[in-house]
Amino acid sequence: MAKEMEVIRLEAERRPELGSSAVHRLRRAGWLPAVVYDAHGKSQPVKFNRHAFELMVRRHGGQNLVLDMQLDGADALKVLLKDVQRDSIHDHMLHVDLLEISMTRKLRIDVAIRLVGEPLGVTQQGGILEQLLRTVQVECLPADIIQELPLDVSSLNLDESLFVRDLKTLPSQTVLTPGHIAVASVHMPAAEEEAKPAEAEEAAEGAAPAEGAAPAEGAAEGKAAKDGKEPARDAKPAAKEGKEPEKKDKKEKK
Repeated sequence: MAKEMEVIRLEAERRPELGSSAVHRLRRAGWLPAVVYDAHGKSQPVKFNRHAFELMVRRHGGQNLVLDMQLDGADALKVLLKDVQRDSIHDHMLHVDLLEISMTRKLRIDVAIRLVGEPLGVTQQGGILEQLLRTVQVECLPADIIQELPLDVSSLNLDESLFVRDLKTLPSQTVLTPGHIAVASVHMPAAEEEAKPAEAEEAAEGAAPAEGAAPAEGAAEGKAAKDGKEPARDAKPAAKEGKEPEKKDKKEKK
């Protein structure tokens, strides 16, 4: 059964500093810039202690975290961690986006799928396991948000699959991804699925006469077309010879 996500408390401060230069200075001072969006899309720039935030993410995981964000010492605000931008070289956090949520309003989130166990088709039948789908969309209340959905694949045999409909969720969680989509399957390695060499040779032999026939037919047609044109060339001298006697008759009359 899916495990509910823990809610974490974290302190934040409003961030009056805007612009790339100000943000760079904040990062150098140990702050992590962030933006909180409300249900209407209105944004509020804030900042977190970067070290504390990174430790929190390492401990609890970085997906679908619900935080009790205490802004400038005020009452805690429920927010959902939506996105984390990282440095591609050092993997440092650069910026985070959060969404203000209501505990009584359902959300749609992407939840990761984690495969559990070793399939029979792999351990006993020589196949390989392939995960075809990594996440599904789930609708639920914030209290029922989860980081991942486990899927037991240990009973999978060769050439069998498990689908979205096989995922186990809480009654309060609705999977919106279509149930017929395959999540994982077991099949033989690609090298063993190729055609046998003997079958490939037979296919090549069957295709050889067809390859030789086309040039022969083309050559015959070309020869026939050439033979048909040659008499037309011989007809011109014959016509010329037919005119010469008429010229001689005229001279004789003179």
